[in-house]
Amino acid sequence: MKKSLVAMSILLMAGWVLAQEASTPVEPMDQTPVFRVKVVSRTTKAVNYRHRGGSTTVDFKGTSLMPEASGHAKVDGKEGRLAISAEVQRLQPATKFGGQYLTYVLWAVTPEGRSVNLGEMVPNNDGKSKIDVTTDLQAFGLVITAEPYFSVTWPSNLVVVENIVRHETKGFEEPIDAKFDMLEGGEYTIDVPADQLPSATAKPNTPLDLLEARNAVAIAKAAGAQQYASDSLSKAEDFLARAEDYLQRKQGRTPIGTAARGATQMAEDARVLTLKKKEADRIAAEKHAMQEAQEKAEADAKAAAEAEAKAKAQAEEDARRRAQAEADREAAEKAQAEAERQQAAALAEQQRAQAEAEKARLAAEEAERQKQEAIRQKEEMRARLLKQLNQVLETKDTERGLVVSMPDVLFDSGQYSLKPAARERLARISGIVLAYPDLKIQIEGYTDSIGSDEFNQRLSEKRAATVRDYLVDAGVSINTVFARGMGKANPIADNTTAAGRKLNRRVEMIVSGDVIGDVMTPQTGANNSSPALTPVNQTPSVPQR
Repeated sequence: MKKSLVAMSILLMAGWVLAQEASTPVEPMDQTPVFRVKVVSRTTKAVNYRHRGGSTTVDFKGTSLMPEASGHAKVDGKEGRLAISAEVQRLQPATKFGGQYLTYVLWAVTPEGRSVNLGEMVPNNDGKSKIDVTTDLQAFGLVITAEPYFSVTWPSNLVVVENIVRHETKGFEEPIDAKFDMLEGGEYTIDVPADQLPSATAKPNTPLDLLEARNAVAIAKAAGAQQYASDSLSKAEDFLARAEDYLQRKQGRTPIGTAARGATQMAEDARVLTLKKKEADRIAAEKHAMQEAQEKAEADAKAAAEAEAKAKAQAEEDARRRAQAEADREAAEKAQAEAERQQAAALAEQQRAQAEAEKARLAAEEAERQKQEAIRQKEEMRARLLKQLNQVLETKDTERGLVVSMPDVLFDSGQYSLKPAARERLARISGIVLAYPDLKIQIEGYTDSIGSDEFNQRLSEKRAATVRDYLVDAGVSINTVFARGMGKANPIADNTTAAGRKLNRRVEMIVSGDVIGDVMTPQTGANNSSPALTPVNQTPSVPQR
């Protein structure tokens, strides 16, 4: 049986080659033959997997028909076979390629171009599909094609996924040098337009297995199976009728699918058998046509001799035209080369501009990062300084800076001289301030509302100057300390009570500077005026009370 099939295949291919070489047209048959093979060359790589060598993996990549598809296949070498576990994502419905395409099939293609149907891949609603199969092939590449049903025996030319060999894939990589045959997409639908297939008018909830079976039977009939393979077609129709009956009686997916897939398989067998018989008829017709052509060629030989002179003249004219066409072609190629050179130069300039823009963007990001880092460091320094000052005197964080408050009890009553406790605290303050470079200290003296404005102003200035002088003597830079008296301005409590007046009699040291994130702003007096800062070398002379 196998030998007869091989002999028939050789005969079919020989007839096809002779038909391509014949110069005399052949009269068409009553019905256009459906056995049309389109030889397609793919870039898919085959792998000679290691026998009993454990598992390895190849990736799947979508072709231009479905570039978003991807996945991988795990190939495990077993004794006497290879186990394949294939997973694919983002498979779109096969119907996007035409109403006749309902499903996908995984194929193993040998380096010589022989294709083996490994099984059907049905994507779920998310476009995912997984299949676990085995094969006795040792070296093959994997492709996925869109098909009208699962049991096809040749891959269509709609290759949507090909395997990609990884660097770490175990095995010997082999190119598929031989082009492998793929039937043209129209081969399945000849005389059956896609919108007239049973699947085009089926109810939405019809099982996929049953849709494939209906189409398979319809395609087999269109191929001529009623004439060439009536027995096989009859069996397929019986299986299909059984599946339709199961559907009507709601017998469940398993009985329906079993009968439907049997119908699909039998219909495919009928179709293939029909194609082979038709091909045999076609070869016989071509042989007959070739014989007639040969007889006609002999009869035309005499006429050909008479036309030789005319043919020679025509040949010379053709040679002239070819020379002109060659010159035109060279000119066109030269122009195209120049255009490509200019395009390459423009592309290089564009890439340079993009690189410069990217460099500028990265520089801006780095500058922003440094800015944020500087802000963070200033905030940390400010918080640390606030904590240290609070350990000596009450300190508040304000918009003006860190305000250190010296209460009235640190001065002699009605005087500007410092008590020992005040000196001790100011010594600690100066030690803290000296540890932070570039700080500015504004010292402001305040009094309560008792007494004349002139007296209160002079007393506040004296007390502020005393604190300033102490800090300068302790080592704080003279250029960073400023003192001024505010008198009774800006009270912080009610001057009508003794407790309130005690709080208002105070000296405030405003510690600020860019190093801790702010710039010193002067405090405005009660009349919204800003008294001038008192220089270090000018000490107002106010007698003690």
